Amino acid sequence: MALALGLENKKKVAAVIVLFTVLIGFAIYMFFSGPSAPPPAPAAAPAAAASDRTSAAGPPAQKINDAGIDPALHFDKLAASEDVRYEGAGRNIFSPESAPPPIEKPLADGRLNTPGGNPVAQTGPPPPPKAPDIDLRYFGFEQGKDKAYRAFLIHGDDIFIARSGEIVDHRYKVGAIRPLNVEVTDLSYNNTQTLPVTQ
Repeated sequence: MALALGLENKKKVAAVIVLFTVLIGFAIYMFFSGPSAPPPAPAAAPAAAASDRTSAAGPPAQKINDAGIDPALHFDKLAASEDVRYEGAGRNIFSPESAPPPIEKPLADGRLNTPGGNPVAQTGPPPPPKAPDIDLRYFGFEQGKDKAYRAFLIHGDDIFIARSGEIVDHRYKVGAIRPLNVEVTDLSYNNTQTLPVTQ
């Protein structure tokens, strides 16, 4: 089995060879000819460009003549600027003799007061937060062949079936299961509640 190389049409092969020869010759010519220097711009071109810039950006910048600038130091003007005193209308914060502003008295005492008027100091840590009610509903049970109870619990739209010791909803541990109630421990607060059966 012969591999087709596309050399069957001699005219196309010759055209491709001629085209590659011309491209290689042109690349060699461009490489050795080097970049040519641009022709020098006429002298009137910068003036025209400057006039274009001024017309686009606005009037030209004002030229300042330095003939009236006096480089000598005038000590009388320096002394006049150094003799300026701070004369504010209010308190001078840089002066130790200046009186501080008056502090207003509070409208009411911020401490808790007893009925007799004596302030009561808070002692000890604050009481622990009250654990929230367990929002599970116990609506029935089932007894298997091994005589172990399984409780049916509802949380929102979810229904859970759990034996004693199992955890439901990643938070609640089921304790003793009885026909009329079930013990459930909220593991987040370590709070145990007895949930009655509901219909």
